[in-house]
Amino acid sequence: MAQSSTTADDGVHSLLDDPSTELSARRTGMSFQRTRMSADRTLMSVMRTSLSLISFGFTIFQFFEHLRETKTLTGGGHASRNFGLALVLLGVGMLLFGIGYHLAFMKSLRAQRQEMKAEGLIHGESQFPVSLTLITALLLLLVGALAIASILFKLGPFN
Repeated sequence: MAQSSTTADDGVHSLLDDPSTELSARRTGMSFQRTRMSADRTLMSVMRTSLSLISFGFTIFQFFEHLRETKTLTGGGHASRNFGLALVLLGVGMLLFGIGYHLAFMKSLRAQRQEMKAEGLIHGESQFPVSLTLITALLLLLVGALAIASILFKLGPFN
């Protein structure tokens, strides 16, 4: 015979022994993981757009710089330099904003998860691992900073 989830002392139904409560807690825990993956996908979208802006701006700068060096283009080339630099700065700024938003969102998600764990609504067994997307975004930010240094000061690995 199946064990009853009521206690013999007072007949109170224990929520911890209820299978539907256990399933609900597991589903809620999985929804936190899905929300985290959604935040990573959002950061990847920001990275994709930032990378496009950074690479397009740097390419414009390099293209016109090459034309100037080969004497194909004469005159002041500050417009192409400034436009390329503006695109790179826009890409880096967008990436900084995206990383900041991601960090703030993940901080609030972790706090909400801890609160629900303390209330016994979810199990706290699974941890949020280090985000590979965030690490890649930080590396892309470094590449953007190197591109800015290359455009402004003609130094770095891109010259």
